Amino acid sequence: MNTMNRIILVYGSITGATIIGSMMLGIYAAKSGGNSFFASETIGYSIMLIGFSMIFVATKKYRDEELGGIIKFGTAFKIGIGISLLAGIVYVFTWEVNLYVTDYAFINEYTNSIIEKARNSGATSSEMEEIIQQMDQMKDQYENLLYRLPITFTEIFPVGLLISLISAGLFRNPRFLASKNNSTVENTLEK
Repeated sequence: MNTMNRIILVYGSITGATIIGSMMLGIYAAKSGGNSFFASETIGYSIMLIGFSMIFVATKKYRDEELGGIIKFGTAFKIGIGISLLAGIVYVFTWEVNLYVTDYAFINEYTNSIIEKARNSGATSSEMEEIIQQMDQMKDQYENLLYRLPITFTEIFPVGLLISLISAGLFRNPRFLASKNNSTVENTLEK
């Protein structure tokens, strides 16, 4: 296995495990009557951003240790997108295991919480009927594995794609987070 693939494997696994672990911790904390702080969308995307910061670490490591301090946009993007794909796969796989272990209770809990929020916000009976119908349709769709897997994957992958593009754009500049002991970069920049 070449160095780039090894970096993608290690950092992609770390990223996926960090993100899904943090999110599941939040879900179970909220379910057990704890603070629902972790269950908010803002916190969820913040956790993803923190997890995907591994793309910066991996790209810097590969640039500095394997390429002498200079990396092309395409190479840096390959690292980022590889990490994002692997993190997405880890995320989906772990979520599917969680669903299986919990007897697929998530979708019922989720749709019931939406119905309850609508009821508590004073929705009319016709609005409630529409919401209940939408939630029943969502439950039916969520039972289909071919629907559920891509939906779960798209929860995480676009964030990784964005971070991959940003990282590749930044690291193509050899001065961005340059190592102090990297003479190749200094010699190249002086020419």
